[in-house]
Amino acid sequence: MNCAGKKGKWAGWMAILGLLVISACDRTQHSKVKQPNDWYTECVGKPLTAEQEVEVRQQIDAEKKVAEITEIFRKKRLGGFNGNVLIAQKGVVLYKQSFGYAHLKEKDTLRADHAFQLASLSKPFTAVAVLKLYEANKLSLDDSIQHFFPDFPYHHITIQNLLSHRSGLPNYTYAFMDSVRRGQKYPANATVMHWFAAVKPTPKLYNRPNRSFSYSNTNYLVLAAIVEKVAGVPFEDYLRKHILDPLGMKHTFLVSDAPDSTAAYRTVGHQYGRIVPKDYYDEVYGDKGLCSTTEDLYRFYKGLMADCLLSRKTMREAFSPRSFERPGMKNYGYGFRLHLNERETPKYIYHGGWWKGYNTMLWMSPDDDFVIIILSNSYNRSVYQVKELLDILHGQVQPDDVEKDL
Repeated sequence: MNCAGKKGKWAGWMAILGLLVISACDRTQHSKVKQPNDWYTECVGKPLTAEQEVEVRQQIDAEKKVAEITEIFRKKRLGGFNGNVLIAQKGVVLYKQSFGYAHLKEKDTLRADHAFQLASLSKPFTAVAVLKLYEANKLSLDDSIQHFFPDFPYHHITIQNLLSHRSGLPNYTYAFMDSVRRGQKYPANATVMHWFAAVKPTPKLYNRPNRSFSYSNTNYLVLAAIVEKVAGVPFEDYLRKHILDPLGMKHTFLVSDAPDSTAAYRTVGHQYGRIVPKDYYDEVYGDKGLCSTTEDLYRFYKGLMADCLLSRKTMREAFSPRSFERPGMKNYGYGFRLHLNERETPKYIYHGGWWKGYNTMLWMSPDDDFVIIILSNSYNRSVYQVKELLDILHGQVQPDDVEKDL
């Protein structure tokens, strides 16, 4: 499978969630900025000057952290890690490194601009796309699926149910028999939506809508289809116009529509040292399907944290925990996984992914203003093992339940 502000600093969280605050951006002013790069700089803020970076590095004891992070990834590499890493704190990139190859057999060295299939790390992008339509009054979070697709067989499921994995929908990857698929290879979202309308794949929902949290890729397939229906353009076109281009994410694309110009940046997914062939559902997107780089994801992180993509109010909604059926620290918002503190507000915001040899992690700390981005194209469990990194970046030992959450 091929895949190729204004000036402000992090100020912690306020109110209910402790809120994100790198100073928020005035959207009316942003609308006057014509060029994506100008928009990004105005909203996120100019990079630190050399003098400012020196000061920040001293404040966070960067030299010590870099040495400890380097040692962790030396061990991960010995354990088979193959991929790219970027770790930053308070506007300073502490660690950026590539390990291994884009294609193991060809031994072509990975570079920072190589793109990886994000797998489920695509879901935050889908959620942001939906929430941007919500902010534009193009849809309501209380709208049902039938508001957009009248023939969809499961009723009383709202957009917010889909966003928070509370729909009860069965996972499309296991729902359709060969008699329904009729041998068609690589169906798109529209095809799968048609299958749902044509045949109800299970006699009943796995769960009643909003009864409980139940993670299902179908939720985000349907959300991507809704984005296309409401916006009237292909999903990638909407992402590019409203998220990717404004943030200057030049090496991010949808695998099903990957242009030839991305060929030099693509990688291949591997499992146990072997290339994973193209999967039947490889061209379904929303739940997965985006390919990106560590540097582009760093831009996405900065855009989120500076309130460049969504209003602060909407971001609070996205980061509000919505699955309290079982006690514990882990939870889910709208397209983001949450690790809660003792006040049941997010200590960490994150999402990982796995799909056919690729596994990924984006881990953000509002309190200490850091981000961990790990992308691998040769499946390795250590991608999800971040507790040691959290200890280093916080400058203290983290509780064991962080590791249990992974």
